[in-house]
Amino acid sequence: MRQRRHARHILLGTAALTISVLALTGCGAGGSDAEPQQEQDAAAAFEGRGPINYVSSRDASGAAEDSIAKWNAEHPDEQVTFIELPDSADQQRQQLVQNAQIESETFSVLNLDVVWTSEFAANQWIMPLPEDALPTDSMIPATVDAASYRDTLYGAPYYTDGALLYHRSDLLEAAGIDGPPTTWDEMTAACEKVLALPEAADMSCYAGQFDKNEALTVNFTEAVGSAGGQVFDAEGNPTVDTPEALAGLTQLTEAFEEGLVPSDAITYLEEQGRRAFQDGDVVFLRNWPFVYSSLTATDGSSSVVDKFGISAIPGIGDNPGVSTLGGRNLAVSPFTENKATALDFITFFTSEEESEARLDKSSRAPVYPSLLEDPAVVEQRPFYPTLLESLEKAQPRPKVVQYGATTTAIQEEAYAALTGEKDPETALADMQAKLEELSAE
Repeated sequence: MRQRRHARHILLGTAALTISVLALTGCGAGGSDAEPQQEQDAAAAFEGRGPINYVSSRDASGAAEDSIAKWNAEHPDEQVTFIELPDSADQQRQQLVQNAQIESETFSVLNLDVVWTSEFAANQWIMPLPEDALPTDSMIPATVDAASYRDTLYGAPYYTDGALLYHRSDLLEAAGIDGPPTTWDEMTAACEKVLALPEAADMSCYAGQFDKNEALTVNFTEAVGSAGGQVFDAEGNPTVDTPEALAGLTQLTEAFEEGLVPSDAITYLEEQGRRAFQDGDVVFLRNWPFVYSSLTATDGSSSVVDKFGISAIPGIGDNPGVSTLGGRNLAVSPFTENKATALDFITFFTSEEESEARLDKSSRAPVYPSLLEDPAVVEQRPFYPTLLESLEKAQPRPKVVQYGATTTAIQEEAYAALTGEKDPETALADMQAKLEELSAE
């Protein structure tokens, strides 16, 4: 892993030598036909000091606000104000895009889903970062790649996410099952035994996130990857009309048809899935690391304390499970007045020191392998080694400029298959056609 980090650092360093300062003119949405801008030191673009606004979804843990309070105590003339966005990722993106389109200076530091980086960078809604702004060689390579566009770093990796399989270890043991499943077939067989137990009466087998939302794109992408396929190839061409993609989507549709997934899971997002598992309604749950704190709560809100385990998500067929890479990056708006303060703030906020400090409150996974492997940290977060393994095999969602239209196309067709409106073959053929049309624009 050390060699991979070092190689990634060299790549970023080489690319950063030719970073052009982001101007308000140049490429539009596609960015591919823009004339090369005059090369200059990226650091020169970050001028101006004073108050700034940090724009993000709500942080229920309060960990982010602790970091902001620490910054504000040390920078009385460069105060940071937290502007809260809706919980829905789609609504967050909409507000961020609208603010950028009118070139408002209100939003200074943007908290971006990793899949928005390409779109925001191509549209010049965020600024390329100086090569020495961040310790990228100390970060998980996949998180640095997710913060980059065309080999140029545009975001500061804030936290990362990899999918995990939460399972009722007490029920698996009661059913005589030795360890969590590694494939869907094993999971299905385990459920047959567990659901036959008297204590598992009225439970369902599995829950993911299947509402027509970004979460469905994530679950669909994971199913395709876990069946040995990919949604886009290395050249950026859509590849969902394939046997592998069909195997992945068919696995999900059959899980609904056969009752392995509860029917109301078609409306599940992350929180609904967490509650179903936490309340003892499902045996297995695919979700992110952040639910760990709620599942282990000792205030009486969780019925699964000391009754669950965590493993990698299952593969399909003979293929290993492949997580979709999640997480967030912080980026600087080119329309904010105090860019120097914004850059210094994200450098502080995403530092290893602050990432470690936030671990006391938050289950959000840091982007530093050193923290994921630290024995003291692992004692409090015993699933971190499993998460790190998941992150090292994780695949990104499509790194495309028109991500909003792309994810909508994926959601519409995957949802049609899950609800029985279309058979999987037709849904994938229609998805392929939509994605090819978007790619050609």
